[in-house]
Amino acid sequence: MNIEYKFLQKAINDKNYISFSYENKSYKNIKPLKLDNENRLYSDKGVFEFEKIKKLVVLREKF
Repeated sequence: MNIEYKFLQKAINDKNYISFSYENKSYKNIKPLKLDNENRLYSDKGVFEFEKIKKLVVLREKF
């Protein structure tokens, strides 16, 4: 388990917004809702595969 995965889990628990790149597209102010067993991130903007997420940033703002 890598450090980005841990940060993402903490962001979900603390209800912080996140930003990241996914398949050469930038996403900002995403609400992470949950991670399932297949490492898929469910959010308010859709479902993302964790392995394809790059440049993950946990933002200070909460939802």
